[in-house]
Amino acid sequence: MSFLRWVSEKLSVESLRDLELFGEQAQGSIHRKPSTQIHEDSCESLTSVPRPDTMGSFLPDSASYELLTIIGSGLEGLMTVNLARYRPTGEHVAVRRIDLESCTNDMVNYLQGELHVSKLFHHPSILPYKSIFIAENELWVITPFMAYGSARDLITTHFTDGMSELAIAYILLGVIKALEYIHHMGYVHRSVKASHVLVSADGQVFLSGLRSIFSLIRHGQRTRVVHNFPQYSVKVLPWLSPEVLQQNLQGYDFHSDIYSLGITACELANGHVPFKDMHATQMLLEKLNGTVPCLLDTSTIPPEELTMKPSCSGADSGICEGPGASGSRHTNGEPSATGPHPYSRTFSPHFHAFVELCLQRDPEKRPSASALLGHPFFKQIKRRPSEALPELLQPVTAIASYDCAPPADSPNGMASLESSLSHLDVDDWDF
Repeated sequence: MSFLRWVSEKLSVESLRDLELFGEQAQGSIHRKPSTQIHEDSCESLTSVPRPDTMGSFLPDSASYELLTIIGSGLEGLMTVNLARYRPTGEHVAVRRIDLESCTNDMVNYLQGELHVSKLFHHPSILPYKSIFIAENELWVITPFMAYGSARDLITTHFTDGMSELAIAYILLGVIKALEYIHHMGYVHRSVKASHVLVSADGQVFLSGLRSIFSLIRHGQRTRVVHNFPQYSVKVLPWLSPEVLQQNLQGYDFHSDIYSLGITACELANGHVPFKDMHATQMLLEKLNGTVPCLLDTSTIPPEELTMKPSCSGADSGICEGPGASGSRHTNGEPSATGPHPYSRTFSPHFHAFVELCLQRDPEKRPSASALLGHPFFKQIKRRPSEALPELLQPVTAIASYDCAPPADSPNGMASLESSLSHLDVDDWDF
């Protein structure tokens, strides 16, 4: 039990509270004095004052949570994710339970970095960690339950050929707001992809995947670039920028997240990930040679291919040679009423320009997240996400309320609940 005791000391709420106390003492803007070490290589960060309604708003006591059903697993089989009901309020939450006794020292340090960052970040577009505590031999991490799942879930189950442009605009706007905050705090996210973009029952967009985050702050100073390669990054390779994959002396900075944002935009629009089926070496060569993915529509797919069956089209790779001759343009990302091909649609010029800007081979030519917020692509947004996104995601409905359903602990209620949750790719949410 000595190892478990050591883990508890490193990951307990009490030790994490040191970060909160530091933040409360800090004064001024979001740029503050460097705080705690969160990586083994003396990674430092900038901190802001924590809000009382984030961490600590849920009791750090396992008896306060009624575990309903398992909705996922991960971390090499050491993590179980449960849907749970928070007893004091009846609210549904996701409970990530990690078997600490089976974790290696490397895994513990990896988790420690993630949890420390979760204490520093407080933003409406970043998935909040409601409570973190040790229960017997397990680390429990409590997060809100995302009733629409991830953007990847939505693509896999309902929008296999991609979402509408307006829905994508709302989703990407939430991601960019989160990235603007993360970059302002002195971090690079390094894991932006659709499975790390979560949508709540009320249409709010959250960015998760904080495990791979890395600080640009060294010894109290913001460095220009970093050279560290993301740990456990096999699943995220198609989204990584050329400079991150190349690992040369020039390093990379927050512009690498903008490239990942562009790949995510293609993922949401096309229904699949560019470079996904390539061997890692081929993927690296393609990216270093300047191959740029694009949105698949009537302006990028030759007209003769649009007359083929989808399985015969060469557009499935998501890699374009450039705009081809196209027929009449249709509304933003909506399929043509007469086109037999799912990509018989036309996205707006602003959307194409947005993606091209994000996927520039030269990172210095990519805009910052702050600059992207003013891109004309987002001018089509007229309503709040909570009003518009649930409507745009129809016929998908949120797994939101079980009050009118049979009790979750009854055979019928549990079967219905598990059926509703079966499509969610929770393993890849990374919470």
